[in-house]
Amino acid sequence: MDPRFHPFQRAVEDWHWWYRVRRSILDLLLARLDLDPARSRLLDIGCGTGGSSLVLSRYGQVVALDRAPASFDRMSERPYRHRVIGSAQQLPFQEAAFDLVSALDVLEHLDDDAAAAHDVWRVLKPGGTAVVFVPAYAFLWRKNDEFSHHRRRYTRATLATLLQGAGFELAEIGYFNTLLFFPQVIASLIERAVPSLIQNMERPQEETLMNRLLERTFALEVSLLKRTPLPFGASVYCLAHKS
Repeated sequence: MDPRFHPFQRAVEDWHWWYRVRRSILDLLLARLDLDPARSRLLDIGCGTGGSSLVLSRYGQVVALDRAPASFDRMSERPYRHRVIGSAQQLPFQEAAFDLVSALDVLEHLDDDAAAAHDVWRVLKPGGTAVVFVPAYAFLWRKNDEFSHHRRRYTRATLATLLQGAGFELAEIGYFNTLLFFPQVIASLIERAVPSLIQNMERPQEETLMNRLLERTFALEVSLLKRTPLPFGASVYCLAHKS
């Protein structure tokens, strides 16, 4: 991860359109599961600066894991029960320790995403669930992927193959960030042709009218996802069970 990323993430994740709607989608998916907030144990791997805990903590007691100690310096007020420094490719927990593991835009950072998927399966209880978000489509690769130190982007098929290879049964898999998909395709083409035209647009420093418009557009997908998985988008999601 670029050392500038965590300061940027902590500064914007409470109001940035992408983070805010992603939390709404996470909430929608978790509401479909049989989690007891008083008893369920959740693990948030690659927690970053902890924005996802605002949703996860409503469904159980959440343990945060990240390999970057600097991330914990910026999230002291986040509602985690414990904070652990460790690798997603070798989780420092015993088998069958958690009811749910979230890997939200984490697997794309890892050299060995298969090892991480197997270890997520290992630490889940039988009947437990992994919720996974990853960026979609290699042709959407942009400077922001390099800034974030991504190794790859996925399709629904490649994510399904990865998780099934680790032993998971897929309960639901699809795309999101669909309504803004084509603007992102155009932005990627512009970036390749004339990078200076959109320089720094990926990392705004304050909330703007454009941010609010993007949020309202993206938020329309929450209602769509209540009905059916979407056929394409800039991100892939999956709910996967350990049988």
